Amino acid sequence: MKNNLFPVAQEGRKYIGYAALSFIFFALFNFGILEFISFLALLFFIFVYRNPERLAPNFLENSVASPVDGVVISIEEIDDKEYAYKIEIEGSYLNVSFLRAPLNASLKSIDKKSGARLPKFDDLAKKINENVALLFEDNHKNKVKIIHMAKQSFDGITIGVAEGQNILQSSRYGLMVNGLTTLYLPQNFRLNISIGNELIASESLIGYFSKSKKKN
Repeated sequence: MKNNLFPVAQEGRKYIGYAALSFIFFALFNFGILEFISFLALLFFIFVYRNPERLAPNFLENSVASPVDGVVISIEEIDDKEYAYKIEIEGSYLNVSFLRAPLNASLKSIDKKSGARLPKFDDLAKKINENVALLFEDNHKNKVKIIHMAKQSFDGITIGVAEGQNILQSSRYGLMVNGLTTLYLPQNFRLNISIGNELIASESLIGYFSKSKKKN
């Protein structure tokens, strides 16, 4: 994803533009209530697509930072050949929408599936909602799998990077408005978070790999 230095995300410009034009139109014809609603919509879209600059983390080389803003709602130990921990982070309209690389790594795979945008408590949400799965691997063969799932929202998930691309920790790689993010981490990982923690993308530490895997 190209470095975006604008105060709002490119993906939000059309929504902001439509809201601004509506506000001007209704103001010209003195449609008081519609003018007020369109002004609120304009402020809402500017807020949702805001693009604050984030400081690059000063973590150790084997660290993993949060890829999203949100609250940790669950941490599970799982029985899987590749992964030992499953972490769910829930975002909302109040959070910054940008997705950021959790570590210095190569993006091994992207699997994006179109779908619905049902509320997370709907039984069908995890089966049919729009989602994208990404696999990051660092130069020690440590892997982090991330699944972003859209919740009820007017916009979908945007991914602005390609498979095989090398990404620096904290770099922007996509955008998701109001979604649920799941991280899968291997056995050699030490968690630095607990349920209820509020995370900030690139600035909050998820944890460290306790040892490096040998290269093939």
